[in-house]
Amino acid sequence: MKVKEVADLVGISVRTLHHYDEIGLLVPEGTTEAGYRIYSGKNLELLQQILFFRELGFPLQTIKDIIYSPGFDRLAALRQHRLMLMEKRDRLDRLLVTVDKSIQHAKGESDMTNKEKFSGFDFSQNPYEKEARDRWGSEAVDAYAAKLKGMEQSGEMAGFQEEMNELYRTLAEMRHSDPASPEAQEGIARWYRLLNRVGSYTPEMFKGLGEMYVADERFTKNIDGFGEGLAAFMKDAMAEFANRQRK
Repeated sequence: MKVKEVADLVGISVRTLHHYDEIGLLVPEGTTEAGYRIYSGKNLELLQQILFFRELGFPLQTIKDIIYSPGFDRLAALRQHRLMLMEKRDRLDRLLVTVDKSIQHAKGESDMTNKEKFSGFDFSQNPYEKEARDRWGSEAVDAYAAKLKGMEQSGEMAGFQEEMNELYRTLAEMRHSDPASPEAQEGIARWYRLLNRVGSYTPEMFKGLGEMYVADERFTKNIDGFGEGLAAFMKDAMAEFANRQRK
């Protein structure tokens, strides 16, 4: 199957498949004489495995390390996926019960205790936190968390979030332009300054964050909500910004 056929079958973007190829996560079986990627049945099985891991929140590098390790057992991995997905389903079922009870409570049809209002929520694990710690270290992540907590306590968070959304909308308007243009670089410089209000991003870290915007479909989905292709545009603009800082 060609890359577009695989993308349509699976429901992911061609850009995602290209990225998987570039990082060695899913390399097509071959190419046609015209240079089109060709995916085999084994490629599709591997892609299914990758997407199971992604559904469970595993970062791409971890997936690559797992599936290409000498001791990788596909059947054992599938069984583990099933167990983990069942746990996820159970948590979602509990949240659905909470939503249904909340609807009834909002309509005045039933009472609801404070404990019931928060049944099913689990914030013991942050799906982004391990990736951030692996990439930038615990000290940077802890400092970032402390700044966010301080902003929440001082009431600054709502304004900060709206400022981020406004800048997303501004960047979305120019997403079809050259990421290296003066306008794009001015906008992405604002993004750099905004992020550094809650973190301590070096230009290299900033560039790495941009790469995550495309590599991680969770980021892509959220960012592209402001305009399709925004995540890829920001990635290129952030890389250009970081490269200029080295000169």
